[in-house]
Amino acid sequence: MATVTTWTGQDANALRNALRMSVTAFAEHLGVARRTVAKWSSRGDKVLPRADMQAALDTVLSRATPEVRERFEALRAKGTSGAAADAAGPPADIQADTGADGDGDSGSDGDVRRRDLLRGAAIGIAATPNVAPLLDALFTFTTSDSAALSIPHFTRAVAAAKVDYQACRYERVLDRLVTLLPSLEPVKFGTEGEQRQRVEALAADLYHVVGSVLLKVGDRGMALIAAERSARAAALSEDPVAIAASARIMTHALMGNSHDAQAVTLAGNAAQSLDRDTRLASSDAVAVYGALVLRGAIAAARRDDRDTAHTMLDEATRAASRLGYDGNDRWTGFGATNVQLHRVNIALTLGDAGTAIAIARTVALEKVTLAERKASLFVDVARAYTQWGRYEHGLNALRTAYEVAPEEIRCRPTVQRIASDLAMRANGSAQISAVAFAQSAGIRL
Repeated sequence: MATVTTWTGQDANALRNALRMSVTAFAEHLGVARRTVAKWSSRGDKVLPRADMQAALDTVLSRATPEVRERFEALRAKGTSGAAADAAGPPADIQADTGADGDGDSGSDGDVRRRDLLRGAAIGIAATPNVAPLLDALFTFTTSDSAALSIPHFTRAVAAAKVDYQACRYERVLDRLVTLLPSLEPVKFGTEGEQRQRVEALAADLYHVVGSVLLKVGDRGMALIAAERSARAAALSEDPVAIAASARIMTHALMGNSHDAQAVTLAGNAAQSLDRDTRLASSDAVAVYGALVLRGAIAAARRDDRDTAHTMLDEATRAASRLGYDGNDRWTGFGATNVQLHRVNIALTLGDAGTAIAIARTVALEKVTLAERKASLFVDVARAYTQWGRYEHGLNALRTAYEVAPEEIRCRPTVQRIASDLAMRANGSAQISAVAFAQSAGIRL
């Protein structure tokens, strides 16, 4: 089946026709207003559905019957939106559908329908943890007269969720998020001016954590929705650093949904805007700037764009030098050591397993204080050794990652694939050990 890299209105219309649905029925199926679907149909390849709709359309296509997929491909081949046009990229005058035209797509009814649609794709992605309560909380409308936390209490609770996430305590952070999401609207109620902007910045952080956790467990479509909400809240906060920080989770979510080119562009543009608006005058601004550039470097590496990846890595190195220490400003974990960790990942992404291992050996582990970053380093090393055919070393690295952060190893689909590769490729005692480790760690093979 042809892959839709970026949905246009014509592609969406082709899918609707392949499903033999009316405009109204298709709108109800997606949880959007009829007017939105009609706009896709009339504007064709001149309009891009917004980010959460890109994920929803991906899900509808992936769950379609073979007959529907065949009709969809035939419609695209006839010119509704052909594969050649998709590969070449959208027209220069294309416009994104931001949903800001009064369609009401972001209302509670539409959110619930999108939740039901996308949630089915998440079932069975990971053995743990159970994200269903989080999805319910994400799409449950809460009235402002519900019991509200004080702003200081809410601030501490969001910070605690961030801490738990960086410590890879995902079951605990899920419990926190299920409580915090319904508290958001009551906390906002009655606030205005600077106080309201402060709460919006907290909301951006909250949705950032939601998106990060959902990416960890492989629920990419819902992570994109959470990232979009983070971006909206950050824009309302009018805080340039909050806006750039939310662009970081949006970049990550775009990458999770295979939109790497858009991710590179977003990371670069957001970093430039942050530099222009703040002159990088604070440590928070420098750290977020560096973290954004690093995320863009990974996205570029995934596109096999070595020049851009290394240019962004060099820029991140300059930012780390300007910051002058390994810290966790604005929850970035950014510093010179963090840049080294990304060099490992980027070398591995570019297919240079030997280089990745050589760089990993230079990392000062005592400076990697965040469990999530340290576990990710050892997961990258395990991937590199597995690619290199040194399976015992790969298994040892995976065991070390498990010792650092057991939930990180159990939850991530990436780790499940590494464990499966080790169990299938290794021979003799190494294979037996790989299978035994996966069983003891609760990793599905």
